[in-house]
Amino acid sequence: MNGDQVTALLAEFAAHGLRVWVAGGWATDAVVGRQTRPHADLDLAFDASRQAELLALLDRLGFVTTVDWLPVRAELTAPDGRKVDIHPVAFRPDGSGVQSGLDGATFAYAADGFAGGVIDGRPVPCLSVDQQLRFREGYPPREVDHHDIALLRAH
Repeated sequence: MNGDQVTALLAEFAAHGLRVWVAGGWATDAVVGRQTRPHADLDLAFDASRQAELLALLDRLGFVTTVDWLPVRAELTAPDGRKVDIHPVAFRPDGSGVQSGLDGATFAYAADGFAGGVIDGRPVPCLSVDQQLRFREGYPPREVDHHDIALLRAH
């Protein structure tokens, strides 16, 4: 997926009042302010209370669910090969959130875990540097993780 496709999808979500934050590799590039590597998909954290609306919009845009592990996550693929990996976040009154994980695990989002960045010169909502680093702990890092971690730590 390229930057124009990412920002076009984000504009669709915003036009429908859906709160999403770029996560994963695109979030690293967003906080750095430029694309640093190719991305196979777009990871998104989103407000779990609006899950049905988000899925309906993605369906209207031609995306089909290819992996359904909800309430943990889901992957959706468009006919042109674009992929979106969605992660529902249940928000608390203080602005923090929690995402369900497999086997009863959970992932915590700090209230300050939501920030902004830039993709293709356009401002986008994304996970903060600290939140991104927290999510890259607890598993053996892949080559792309080493790349992203180095950029996040330098930022």
